[in-house]
Amino acid sequence: MDLPDVMQAMVTMGHGGLDQMVWHEAWPRPGPAPGEVLVKVGACGLNNTDVNTRSGWYSKAVTERTTGEGFDVEGETDPSWGGAPIRFPRIQGADVCGRIVAVGAGVDAARIGERIITDNWLRDADDPSSFGYFGSERDGGFAQYTTMPAPNALAVDAPLTDAELATFSCSYSTALGMLHRARVGAEDTVLVPGASGGVGGALVQLAKLRGARVIALASKAKHDAVAALGPDLILPRAPADLSAALTGERITVVADVVGGPAWPDLIELLERGGRYTCSGAIAGPMVTFDLRTFYLNDLTFTGSTVIAPGVMAELVTLIEAGKLQPALAAIYPLQDLHAAQEAFIEKSLSGNIVVIP
Repeated sequence: MDLPDVMQAMVTMGHGGLDQMVWHEAWPRPGPAPGEVLVKVGACGLNNTDVNTRSGWYSKAVTERTTGEGFDVEGETDPSWGGAPIRFPRIQGADVCGRIVAVGAGVDAARIGERIITDNWLRDADDPSSFGYFGSERDGGFAQYTTMPAPNALAVDAPLTDAELATFSCSYSTALGMLHRARVGAEDTVLVPGASGGVGGALVQLAKLRGARVIALASKAKHDAVAALGPDLILPRAPADLSAALTGERITVVADVVGGPAWPDLIELLERGGRYTCSGAIAGPMVTFDLRTFYLNDLTFTGSTVIAPGVMAELVTLIEAGKLQPALAAIYPLQDLHAAQEAFIEKSLSGNIVVIP
């Protein structure tokens, strides 16, 4: 294939607001290093990590909810989710669906032409404690082309569009990792705050596949979209009395990416021996925590960020078997990434937003 030397790309130049994402018509196209593949991007999904990394929200100095505005607190040692500085300029975007168009030394040339989605976790085989994330520690998919280690390009055979497949990698692997950590099974009743979001909708579907009873919390305007994902019960996002609304329900697991002021009420709902698993705090990272609720009720808390190596393989199997429904909310041209992120931050849509180069 005759490949161009340059490409269109949206490049994040530093921590800050949306103006830090700058459109380039002729950014140098990367080439695959040994052990890597070059992918022509068909679509790339948006995620909270994109916004939070750009804005500097992962800094421990930030106590506010997620926002698209930049925070004036990031420094050299505390600006990123991984605890190490992000190097700029950086092409963000983790959830790529595309096709392999070239391979580096040591990669089977037969992989050229494969349709792939990304395993976003960049792992060091020699140091299991060392990891990074595609689109953060290395350039990602907000461009026409991107490179990645060959093992991170997962072949997928499904009739879904590129945009639909670009909804899965981050949201669904995050959700599946949370359910693994919380050991969710058919005997559980799982409460999912923020069920209309990408991770929330994935939690609903994946928990149902495990046989659990699922109760979703979402704004009333989004109930129809959430209902399509198959929860057993849908409640308003913030009922006046959540405990009363759940009368007769035994909540064994709370799977949360919301946090914020309502957090203590969620923990009080868990039955003795219940489990709380968390992989986000879009409503705010600072919460009031009563240790008595925690230890007197024998609760188990798990944070969930780095997923087990087998999670993405399991996810691809479910996609290829047609067991997961992509929740595609909107498609934007990559050049309109500012508008796409604004819509993502506003949370006015149900499901995932995707950009197309």
